[in-house]
Amino acid sequence: MPTFRPSRPAAHSGTMTVSLVMVAILMGAAASASAQSPSILLRPDRVFDGVSAQPHDGWVVLVTGARIAAAGPASEVRVPAGTRTVELRGTTLTPGLIEGHSHLLLHPYDEVSWNDQVLRESVAERVARATVHARNTLMAGFTAARDLGSEGAAYADVGLKQAIEKGVIPGPRLVVAGPAIVATGSYGPKGFVPGATALLGAEEADGIDALVRVARNQMGNGVDVVKVYADYRWGPNGEAAPTFTEDELRLLVNVARSSGRGVVAHAATKEGMRRATMAGVETIEHGDGGDLEAFTLMKQHGVAFIPTLAAGDATSQYGGWKKGTDPEPARIRAKRESFRLALESGVEMGMGGDVGVYTHGTNAREMELMVDYGMTAPAVMMAATLVNARLLHMDQRVGQVKAGMFADLAAFEGDPTKDIHALRRVRFVMKNGVVYLGDAEPK
Repeated sequence: MPTFRPSRPAAHSGTMTVSLVMVAILMGAAASASAQSPSILLRPDRVFDGVSAQPHDGWVVLVTGARIAAAGPASEVRVPAGTRTVELRGTTLTPGLIEGHSHLLLHPYDEVSWNDQVLRESVAERVARATVHARNTLMAGFTAARDLGSEGAAYADVGLKQAIEKGVIPGPRLVVAGPAIVATGSYGPKGFVPGATALLGAEEADGIDALVRVARNQMGNGVDVVKVYADYRWGPNGEAAPTFTEDELRLLVNVARSSGRGVVAHAATKEGMRRATMAGVETIEHGDGGDLEAFTLMKQHGVAFIPTLAAGDATSQYGGWKKGTDPEPARIRAKRESFRLALESGVEMGMGGDVGVYTHGTNAREMELMVDYGMTAPAVMMAATLVNARLLHMDQRVGQVKAGMFADLAAFEGDPTKDIHALRRVRFVMKNGVVYLGDAEPK
């Protein structure tokens, strides 16, 4: 169609007028088609709405465009003429699940070590892998994810998020952290001769000036959340120890908040957890060394916990543990105990497994372990929907099955509130009203 150019000679005004008329006609047709786009009625056996602990038998969900138009008992939902029905017999329909801790630019460490991924794989290769990881995550029923560190790939996660938003590739809604922030000398890769310089998996910053500059630069480059390592394995004997002071962490939180962003903290030691909590971070990731006092402090200050059980489970197996045959390693037993104490404290529990350490698309592995370690299946389902939606600041858009929310939905064969392993049996995935798995799957 000709481009409108005000400087064209009058001799071409007739053509221009016809073109403008055609534009108006096409725009009107598009608007009419949008207004008349058929709705989709989803008929599962039951609906877990993300609010009630138990699913609702006999509910249906009406989707119009990108949003949920209605959800409730079939007898109470008014279905417009021309609505297409998708039968999902034998399934439980849920809000799209939300992964709270992922690394789409990493792949399992038993394939390639973390050091070699950072140092030997090109950013182009890592992005190519990430596009596959994003699709596999979506097809597993996870329609949103928080990606907590590009691990040496700079702002490739920001670009990945933008590509998904533009429809270039399929994937979950993303909240991204970019390079993450570490104290100088604390992070890897390691193993080089003293004084050697290697590409880092994160961005170093120390003290007031550097922390402010680095945080603002990351936010300017498009990160949604600032991730900081409140401790790391850099003690005299390689043990985990705090990195930043409480004052440094508090400064970082204040700088991020002034732009409307939150800070999340990697923290595995009790002291690292304490400093991060008192500084005002939103979530603490891992918490392996947490005790009842540490988790109670988090609860008192409104800091949520993302336990990442599956990462330790995976790396222990990579190290030779034959799960189900060998006795549980000390690391696994300690993690079970810290998770038990977290539950006892009543700290708000989100769901995030550190996926990327293990295979993308098997995100439900974390949810299975949360049940195995003592959490109820309905509570785990809440953690992966309503709770995570709030932690990712998406709770006004996703995380519940109710009118007005975006139509991010998944259906699983069976009932995951009774058998969490049902999450492995994905039958249907919809994001933003578009079906990716199931009836009318897009090509």
